[in-house]
Amino acid sequence: MRLRHLILAMLAGAATVLGFAPFLLFPLPLVTLAVLFGLLAGCRRAGEGFALGLAWGLGCFVAGISWLYVALHRFGGMPGPIAAACIFLFAAYLALWPALSAMAFVRLRAHRAWRDALLAGGVWVLGEWLRGWVFTGFPWLSIANSQTPPSPLAGFFPLVGVYGVGALLAMLAAGLGLMLRKGPGRLGPWCIATVLILGSGQALRSVRYTEPAGAPLRVALIQTNVEQDLKWQPERLRQWLDLNLQLVREHPADLVVLPESTLPMLADRLPPGYLEQLGAAAGGGTVVAGVFMRDTAEHIYNAAVSLGARPGQHYAKHHLVPFGEYSPPTFGWFYRLAKIPMSDQTAGAADQPMMAVADQRLALNICYEDVFGNQIRRRAGDATVLVNLSNLAWYGDSFAQPQHLQMARVRAIETGRPMLRATNTGMTAAIAPDGTVAAVLPAFTRDVLETQVQGMTGTTPYMRWGDALALALAGLMVVPSALRRGRRRRSST
Repeated sequence: MRLRHLILAMLAGAATVLGFAPFLLFPLPLVTLAVLFGLLAGCRRAGEGFALGLAWGLGCFVAGISWLYVALHRFGGMPGPIAAACIFLFAAYLALWPALSAMAFVRLRAHRAWRDALLAGGVWVLGEWLRGWVFTGFPWLSIANSQTPPSPLAGFFPLVGVYGVGALLAMLAAGLGLMLRKGPGRLGPWCIATVLILGSGQALRSVRYTEPAGAPLRVALIQTNVEQDLKWQPERLRQWLDLNLQLVREHPADLVVLPESTLPMLADRLPPGYLEQLGAAAGGGTVVAGVFMRDTAEHIYNAAVSLGARPGQHYAKHHLVPFGEYSPPTFGWFYRLAKIPMSDQTAGAADQPMMAVADQRLALNICYEDVFGNQIRRRAGDATVLVNLSNLAWYGDSFAQPQHLQMARVRAIETGRPMLRATNTGMTAAIAPDGTVAAVLPAFTRDVLETQVQGMTGTTPYMRWGDALALALAGLMVVPSALRRGRRRRSST
């Protein structure tokens, strides 16, 4: 293996980021994965495959999650070189998963293009699934998230979810890379298979698995646009409390949603009567606002509370962010370098009741909880509308906001439910059940998105089976190659 192959793999990985939001060049990941699998076809040893996969992963994740530097350095106070080193180490960890997938591909391949293309789809999605699960998971930049509409592959999201679509994309990419390595004249069968898969996906985009439920809600999604370095200054707390009250009062609706931690303090320390004022400001509607709550055992929760028309309801964030909301064991040194407020939190229960608004049932999620499809689909069955509260001001003007919005679009398609997003600095949006963005506010503006949302009921195949279908598909792709390798080893012995 030559150095230029490693450089090419790294450049292909970096270019993959252009397939995601905000660029949305959805065919590009097919090409960049094809480059990787074309290079892997020339490997004789599994270690060479590992090195190529690691190079591809480093290019992808260093380019794709560089926005973490803003949180660590600008707002977390970590020295610049140390922040850059932490991000590189994190990207290197994430790159281990495509490296392991590439190593498995080289070790198990049969040197027959279509068998190897199936194997590629299986090992790739198993690596991504593990990345989204090990150490609580970090599925950001899962390859299928690039395939939101208008990609034809979006039609498969309600069936097999993000990992199933990833398996199909990786299979097509590997087929392209392997066929081109054998010569352009071998592309005929690949073109036929690609047309059949993309055509099926396009046809599936018109299938509706859910139906309207109840009357539409008048909704106001508030984007407060409070700068992160000002939000936690004690002398400004009254200013932010008054701002929330003013924006709710000026935009009454059936449902008014404020962002995550829009009240940047513990609920029991708010001025007396403030929450009642905030609920009354909605003009007979319901206000949902992000605030921190504390129980009798002094546990702190990142939560959302409902105020106004209904008796008070609340949701406590279940899937916390490592290093941002709690410290993994042995990582106390991290908090000695970075100053992150409210970083010692407790996870809410996995099974929490829906919030009722009029005749709709809201499944709330906070911040990056909506990047975990299997968790969202568990709550979506009892809900008619999905609601996300986020504060991405930590990451400045970066890829984080559009990438997060894109993953929320995938959750809407997987569940056949509308998704409402109220964020501090962007991107505040209303997403239709087919994944289209019905309305969105410009990032880094103080504004209110007023719209209507129609709740939906029903069950998609993905809601019923979760990631089990994608993992079964991956198994069918990998097991035949593994069995063949086992037979070869026994015969050689």
